Amino acid sequence: MSKVILVTGTGRGLGTDIAREALAAGHQVVATGRRPEEVEKTLGGPQDNLLVTKLDVTSLEDAEATAQAGVDRFGRIDVLINNAGNLYTGYFEEISPAQMRQQFETNLFGPMNVTRAVLPVLRKQRAGHVITITSTAGLVGMEFTSAYAASKFAEEGWMESLRYDVEPYNIHTTIVEPGYFRTELLEDGSTTWPELSIDDYAPRTALRIEGMKRMNGQQPGDPVKLARALLTITDQDKPLPRFVAGADAIEAAEAKAKELLAQADASRHLGGAALAYDNAHA
Repeated sequence: MSKVILVTGTGRGLGTDIAREALAAGHQVVATGRRPEEVEKTLGGPQDNLLVTKLDVTSLEDAEATAQAGVDRFGRIDVLINNAGNLYTGYFEEISPAQMRQQFETNLFGPMNVTRAVLPVLRKQRAGHVITITSTAGLVGMEFTSAYAASKFAEEGWMESLRYDVEPYNIHTTIVEPGYFRTELLEDGSTTWPELSIDDYAPRTALRIEGMKRMNGQQPGDPVKLARALLTITDQDKPLPRFVAGADAIEAAEAKAKELLAQADASRHLGGAALAYDNAHA
């Protein structure tokens, strides 16, 4: 069934693939980006089923205008796909406080802005679906990703809680946790290197930056296949609340689950020992 799908960050990478695949499948698409002329050109020019709007996700005003434009053009919004994001990478001490805040502005407050603008439409309809693309870094902290992982962990917590807020209005939520896909996240326009430099970290920083630049374009995941999988989820009667995307992401999630279970078990024994000590000295 044809749906109205609003996608953020459609100027490049995965957002472009999602919009293209949605149009090809017969959906009506609200495609957004900071440079709408480039978005429209990338998607093949004007089309009856395509509305392109200017959206900087850090602007609530842009988000509200986009939601209203979508309703004015297509009459409703069925699916919001929060895709826009960027990567501030580096060791924690070398990431400036301003960079850390900007990472959260884009990766956390950005999708919050757009979701805040779209939810009144979905509640009025008593139907809708909010999909937010986080990352394996939202499940597992890794070296050189403290800012990015922090923003994605926060995004995961927000989405997990949002699910219960909106369920009574027949609004579904899905968290998407991709592994390494060729999504242009490592392009210069999407990745920002650490602003500060500390001698202790400098050799490791140089090696990490070199390795990430080499990885760009060589990631195993195909973003077109991911885009098609997301559209499959939008057609489910009961959409997956969490989609772990890619073999590497599944492996990481399974390892994290085992680690958490082991730590919970160790905590149970430690807690029992502590409680026994407290009782003995009561």
